[in-house]
Amino acid sequence: MASAGIAAEPVKAGEVRVNKHKADWRGWKFMWPFAVVFVFVFIIPIVYAIYISFFKKQMIGGTKFVGLENYSRLLVDQQFWSSVGRVALFTVVQVPIMLFLAAAMALAIDSMKLHGTKFFRISTFLPYAVPAVVSTLIWGFVYGAKYGLVGSFNDFFGTNIDVLKPSVLLAAIGNINTWEFTGYNMLIFYSSLSTIPHSLYEAASIDGASEWQIVKSIKLPELKGSLAITVIFSIIGSFQLFNEPSILQNMVPGNAITTYYTPNMYAYNLSFSGNQSNYAAALAIVMAVITMAIAYAVQLNSMKEQMK
Repeated sequence: MASAGIAAEPVKAGEVRVNKHKADWRGWKFMWPFAVVFVFVFIIPIVYAIYISFFKKQMIGGTKFVGLENYSRLLVDQQFWSSVGRVALFTVVQVPIMLFLAAAMALAIDSMKLHGTKFFRISTFLPYAVPAVVSTLIWGFVYGAKYGLVGSFNDFFGTNIDVLKPSVLLAAIGNINTWEFTGYNMLIFYSSLSTIPHSLYEAASIDGASEWQIVKSIKLPELKGSLAITVIFSIIGSFQLFNEPSILQNMVPGNAITTYYTPNMYAYNLSFSGNQSNYAAALAIVMAVITMAIAYAVQLNSMKEQMK
């Protein structure tokens, strides 16, 4: 007759009994190198920036706790909001153009109708491998009205084109960014297209679907997920615009690029030239909140679209 109680199974030699109720910390042994770097490089600087944003350096009396004074000052700072408006305009115009070109390139490569697709893929990605400083210097000399490509064009045709004048300067910077990052986004789109099973294409061809119908019904819906990622990355990058206007500042005649041309330039000049690191920290925190809010809104909208 079977016993009502279940007898404990004997432990064989060489076996190790695992206590399922005890926490297993072995995974943390692999994570702690990254965790330490992440805390010291990311978490601590953010906490320190928040901390110093509540203080203010004074000529007499040293550093003083002022609470939210830096943030209230920021709300009425016209230079800050003009820089925010400038990068917002830059984002609204430049990001759609860049992502449209990247998606078009990815679709062209994926069509398998281009000759030399490998060369085309590598050549479009190469600008991303060029450092931003070098890219800006290259385009700065191309843009020069007295030298470079634009200057030579003016001399040859007798024109007076100046792409560095204040009215079109932001578009010139947008062209640099588009040249730098279109290939990077193209690879993201192309990777997404590469996951589509070829059986779908074969079934569509049997049903008599045209190339445009295949793109519209199969390829474009597949790009929705990668589109959300590229939009978020592009928005974050646009709001962090610094290298291009900072380098062009010495190449543009006059005062077209001011010290507050972008929020990052404004924070940099406040901290290192104006000795207002506390106010610059508050500016950086506000910009981080604005950028995260916009990126989060884009992510929520993308999730709703994908759930439809």
